[in-house]
Amino acid sequence: MNTALSWIKAYVPELTCTDQEYMDAMTLSGTKVEGYARLDKNLEKIVVGQIKKIEKHPDADKLIVCQVDIGGEEIQIVTGAPNVKEGDKVPVVLDGGKVAGGHDGGPLPEDGISIKAGKLRGVPSNGMMCSIEELGSDRNFYPEAPEMGIYIFEDDVQVGADAVEELGLRDTVFEYEVTSNRVDCYSVIGIAREAAATFRKPFVLPEVTAEGNDEKAEDYISVEVHDTELCPRYCARVCKNIKIGPSPKWMQRRLAASGIRPINNLVDITNYVMEEYGQPMHAYDLDTIAGRKIIVRRAKDGDVFRTLDGQDRNLDSDVLMICDAEKEVGIAGIMGGENSMITDSVTTVLFEAATFNGANIRKSAKRVGLRTDASGKFEKGLDPYNAEAAINRACQLIEEFGCGEVVGGIVDVHGEMKEKVVLPFEPERYNSLLGTDVSEQEMLNIFKMIEVEYNAAKGTLTVPTFRQDILRQCDIAEEVARFYGYDKIPTTLPNGEATTGKLPFKLRIEQKARDIAEYCGFSQGMCYSFESPKVFDKLLLPADDPARQAITIANPLGEDFSIMRTIPLHGMLTSLATNYNRRNKDVRLYELGNIYLPKALPLTELPEERMQFTLGMYGDCDFFDMKGVVEEFFESIGMHKKAVYDPKAGRNYLHPGRQADIYYEDAPVGYLGEVHPEVCDNYDMKTRAYVAVLDIPAILPHATFDRKYEGIAKYPAVLRDISMVVPKTVMAGQIEAVIAQRGGKILEDYQLFDIYEGSQIKEGFKSMAYSITFRAKDRTLEEADVTGAMKKILNGLEGMGIELRS
Repeated sequence: MNTALSWIKAYVPELTCTDQEYMDAMTLSGTKVEGYARLDKNLEKIVVGQIKKIEKHPDADKLIVCQVDIGGEEIQIVTGAPNVKEGDKVPVVLDGGKVAGGHDGGPLPEDGISIKAGKLRGVPSNGMMCSIEELGSDRNFYPEAPEMGIYIFEDDVQVGADAVEELGLRDTVFEYEVTSNRVDCYSVIGIAREAAATFRKPFVLPEVTAEGNDEKAEDYISVEVHDTELCPRYCARVCKNIKIGPSPKWMQRRLAASGIRPINNLVDITNYVMEEYGQPMHAYDLDTIAGRKIIVRRAKDGDVFRTLDGQDRNLDSDVLMICDAEKEVGIAGIMGGENSMITDSVTTVLFEAATFNGANIRKSAKRVGLRTDASGKFEKGLDPYNAEAAINRACQLIEEFGCGEVVGGIVDVHGEMKEKVVLPFEPERYNSLLGTDVSEQEMLNIFKMIEVEYNAAKGTLTVPTFRQDILRQCDIAEEVARFYGYDKIPTTLPNGEATTGKLPFKLRIEQKARDIAEYCGFSQGMCYSFESPKVFDKLLLPADDPARQAITIANPLGEDFSIMRTIPLHGMLTSLATNYNRRNKDVRLYELGNIYLPKALPLTELPEERMQFTLGMYGDCDFFDMKGVVEEFFESIGMHKKAVYDPKAGRNYLHPGRQADIYYEDAPVGYLGEVHPEVCDNYDMKTRAYVAVLDIPAILPHATFDRKYEGIAKYPAVLRDISMVVPKTVMAGQIEAVIAQRGGKILEDYQLFDIYEGSQIKEGFKSMAYSITFRAKDRTLEEADVTGAMKKILNGLEGMGIELRS
């Protein structure tokens, strides 16, 4: 949004500052200024001159010699301008002055063009008369300027006056970056209110007193709103005996500085009010409104409507239309129709100021392919209370300019208007949030400047409806910070857990997973959460496997990315296969990523997102290498108890004899194994690959970073080795469970150090040997202690069909 500083000063008359000071202060208080441009840049020594006498140039047919009064002095100027005559008052650049550019209206030179006295075809010329282009502007903003030639002032301009001032160019245009939640700042009044609060100056709103004549607007027009959700408020007023003509120069200059081309008094008034109040308006020729009735309703699917720009727009039932008793006359909040446009023959005008649903206007503008200044404001969600003030302001300007007669009254159709936000006044809380020590009175002064009302009896703050961004206490605290000054807020440490400098527990577990994986030679990868339904077939999942119940993407990029993954192996196997086919020999990869498990299909609520720690490798490795990495991770996060590995996992994508589900304290926490050879073929890998998947949410309840110090053992350990003939059906984990259970408090450790199958062992059996360590913390063990513990262990093993080797 652009505004001229002079327009801001109309509402903050005591504002005095340099352009840079204004830019810095406004940006610091939250109204970010992107930059500014001086309209009088490179315009020096330019005055109003009056041509007293014109003679032909003696040596040039297209040149004339003018004697020009510049205020108590006459100078001679030679020019080729075809449009000047004696008595005209024109802008004159004196000797040593500057203009912004050339008469051709091309790009303006950075340093302007210097003007010096000289001779033209032998005749002295002591200055230059200027066109509007040479003054850095054009006919879009000065429509009264001639297409080719010198700019001519009106007769009431004083000779010798500052021509730049008379043209309204002693001004600065500021460009603002307004955030979408500050709808009030999409208006000059909103920016001025911010400037008044920033510089602690009085803010003066224009007085609006447009009461109209003794007639009633209801006698001229009636309004029906069929969809109050899309149109919360519709205000209409009528002006008759309209006289189309140019708007006043001051209005033209303000509109031009905002980038709006002046057209005529009626159009300029609606544009002016839109910029001033931030409330778009529209004017209809009342004589074209059938039945003198306005109906606000949705369009019909397949309707075609021609807008003011002469383009046909395709409509549907989601587009809100302004209609009369017979036809559509405008697309609500976007553009009026060609069938109700204002022409020079208009006599009675219907003014419209309404509030429309912002989201609907944004979607409608995109749907019909037309975005306007009005739709850009409406889509932010305007204040319904602003509509009446804006339409009354427009009618006031009609009366002031003498271009029409305002009919009394207003047709105002609206539902229940939203109530003002009321918040408790809690100064201690604001200071606590900000780390400041702002006094209660200083806060109240700030609230008064931004029109937040304080009720001392109730201890509450009432927020004006135009401040739609203030909804809760933190928003109020922000207002205190903005106008107290961000630069005055001292540096403080935040309160709470954040000052301990720790990651949340879950993130610490994930970081430990990365550390262990990288310590074991794995590299991190990241895989897509979007997958193809074909993944399930590649992984040999049965048709009734729960993992096939995946969430379908509403707008997928294609079938290969059409569902959310429910199993993390596809991305890992794809990465391993890519490395294998590029001849990388030994590859170890890991990923920390979510899977997405729907609670019901179709979705009725958000799915469960579970973080999976996935490991994959091939090359110089085997099943037990992967098992060792898993146990290293468990050990690092405080899971010191032995995990249990169940070989009856039954996962189709893993080798049937080399897979296991992992249990910790009887709870499943993951699985590992060799990838099924057929699955490897599906991924074009001609090698053995191994994977492990650990479910982080299942691991978190068992993990801990609490460490208890234990001193170095003071008493000696006793070692016992046992060698056993074990049935092949008995797993090492079962043996270790018996040892751990029956070893008692003096059992310190046990290790499998030998396993053998061969001709020396009877069929159906294997040889296994364990080293068992016993130690007491408070004494030296005696032989009876160790013998008793070993006897309990051996009795338990014999019950499993295990025999001791002699």
